[in-house]
Amino acid sequence: MMQLWQDYKAAFVAAGLVLVALLASVIVVDETEQAVIVRFGRVVKVINPYRPNTDFGHSGAGLALRLPFVDRVERIDKRLLSVDMEQQQVLSTDQQRLNVDAYARFRIVDPERMVRTAGTTARVTEQLEPILTSVLRQELGKRTFQSLLTAERGEAMVKIRDGLDREAREYGAQVVDVRIKRADLPEGALESAFSRMQAARQEEAKTVAAQGQKDAQIIRADAEAQAAKIYADSFGKDPQFYDFYRSMQSYDYAFGSDTTQTTLVLSPDNTYLKHFKEP
Repeated sequence: MMQLWQDYKAAFVAAGLVLVALLASVIVVDETEQAVIVRFGRVVKVINPYRPNTDFGHSGAGLALRLPFVDRVERIDKRLLSVDMEQQQVLSTDQQRLNVDAYARFRIVDPERMVRTAGTTARVTEQLEPILTSVLRQELGKRTFQSLLTAERGEAMVKIRDGLDREAREYGAQVVDVRIKRADLPEGALESAFSRMQAARQEEAKTVAAQGQKDAQIIRADAEAQAAKIYADSFGKDPQFYDFYRSMQSYDYAFGSDTTQTTLVLSPDNTYLKHFKEP
């Protein structure tokens, strides 16, 4: 054995170097990742790049070659990645301070650009976090607190996603979705908001009641004017009947049951009693 080593030592060393070089030149790219080959700081190849609607097993993953000890391999996840925003306080248009907790989902769609601009996916996440905070502040600052409890919240999320996506494209990333996990009022502000809402509803109720009273007075005045006109038209057609009707009302008031304890002394010739003399 020693004699064999001595005789073929150079051949064994050469074979070992070739084997090491071969192993160093072969890389395995998984289906869930993209591999970017960087040579002397320049991107020379992208293996298994992201392509939408590509069937599993047909994307180009598997074995690939590189120059050993020269090429650097940057592996990038093809799956959805997440960037979480630290809880921020946002001021809405109705002067409500909200504690907002949000996150965004993105994927790397241009690995070559990502390597040139950010280098790693971790750096992309670091760059997107302040951008997400800024875009979210700007968009929610244009809306009221109540709008975040309605369908307008979905519209706000779409605009935030579009704004963040425009910035993410500079890093070779595509923002798929943005969600607000929580949007709460600061501690102690809920009671204040409830008091303001209650006061606003009470003020609105007073306004409605005042308008109702105004409308009622107008309707009552119109009705009384119409009644007076009807009376005037009716009595104007027969003045004698009108005089008789008014006299009967006066007799009822003067001689009614409420005046049984009152003694009235009138002359038989008194004009007030003229209707008693009529046949």
